[in-house]
Amino acid sequence: MKSGRGVPGGDGLNRSVLETVVSGSRKRTSHAHVVDQLGKAIISGEFPVGSILPGDPELAARFKVSRTVLREAMKTLAAKGLVVPRARIGTRVTPRNDWNLFDNDILTWHFECGVDEEFLYHLSEVRLAFEPHAAALAARNASEAEISRMMRLAVAMGEEGHSAESLAGADLKFHLAVAEASGNPFMRTVGGLIEAALVGVFKLSSPVAEKGGIDEVARNHIRIVEEIGRRDEVGARLAMENVIKIGRERVHSALHSRS
Repeated sequence: MKSGRGVPGGDGLNRSVLETVVSGSRKRTSHAHVVDQLGKAIISGEFPVGSILPGDPELAARFKVSRTVLREAMKTLAAKGLVVPRARIGTRVTPRNDWNLFDNDILTWHFECGVDEEFLYHLSEVRLAFEPHAAALAARNASEAEISRMMRLAVAMGEEGHSAESLAGADLKFHLAVAEASGNPFMRTVGGLIEAALVGVFKLSSPVAEKGGIDEVARNHIRIVEEIGRRDEVGARLAMENVIKIGRERVHSALHSRS
């Protein structure tokens, strides 16, 4: 995407959700390490909602960092909506409704700590709210070059030799290309949610493991581009809805087969 979403920043945060989950890589700087560890501790419930985090001396000793690094880490967590400092009380973990679920790090921490069907279902609902409309806008606004690129990406999803990881990456590139082709800059901001939903499918059940699964995935995505190429906004919307609902059903089946 033109905005460079998912590219690591100077502090090592905001890595791609897919990149982090697939590679299992960890943050490198002291600041990023503290943010990463405390963020996961909050998401996992080690520090539950409403609780007060340990004081600076205890946390500085736990992470072997200076108080300056610790204070900067707290500012980062506060900006993500996870904590709020209280004078003479300490740093309190905020209610879940205050957490910025559009934040890539928070999404990554959820997946690293373990997500349930309800969380993944909510992700799919957000996708259904945004992506079909993005596809309809692409049918209206996409250039011929953008349509050609989307078709190449859709066809590439059907290539032989895909692993679960490479297919998830190809899927992500396609959906981000549709968001880009919509011509609406706000659509690009939901890229992290799209990515998180695809990570959920990747971790639970990949079409790679199903007979003919990759071919079906490619066909369904090619259909989206065909509708966009015909400038059929309704058709593009329905084709995108179909892809998202199939992914949701795959996750539902995988979770219930495990249980």
